[in-house]
Amino acid sequence: MELPNHPVIFLKPPSTLIFNGDSIIYPPQTKELHYEGELAVVIKDRCKNLTAEEVPQRILGYTCANDVTARDLQRIDGQWTRAKGFDTFCAIGPEIVSGLDPDALGIKLYLNGELKQNSNTSNMIFEVEYLVAFISQVMTLLPEDLILTGTPPGVGPMQVGDTVEVEIEGIGRLTNRIAVA
Repeated sequence: MELPNHPVIFLKPPSTLIFNGDSIIYPPQTKELHYEGELAVVIKDRCKNLTAEEVPQRILGYTCANDVTARDLQRIDGQWTRAKGFDTFCAIGPEIVSGLDPDALGIKLYLNGELKQNSNTSNMIFEVEYLVAFISQVMTLLPEDLILTGTPPGVGPMQVGDTVEVEIEGIGRLTNRIAVA
């Protein structure tokens, strides 16, 4: 994809949220379920219209995320709500860690033990401070809101029975299995 001039933002419903060890459900409406390993930013308190300089004191911490996507539905719809909005499509964990430099963390994703994504947050299109400030100019951020920061190259398909793990330096490893409803 061509690099955007501004962040592309979308919302995931709360029902997408699952945690370390929970199952990601492969819905029958899709034939192409993809993983996307990402850094997630956890907001500390209510905030609006932040500058990039104000962002660090409004962050509770960081965690691993898998922004699960029904890629075929994303192509059909042309927007991302349905493709990223199924129950269980936002896995996070294993814990929230503060005091990290979000712009210099190794990030990896393993599918059944095989390395599929391997990058560093220093390669992100937009730095965390810019992303959070940009979003806060659009909507009020609330305590425990999550902002997923985008995925490195290497996204790909998952099948029922697969184990997917997102590992971020200084945070740990998020592990989930793919299951049927």
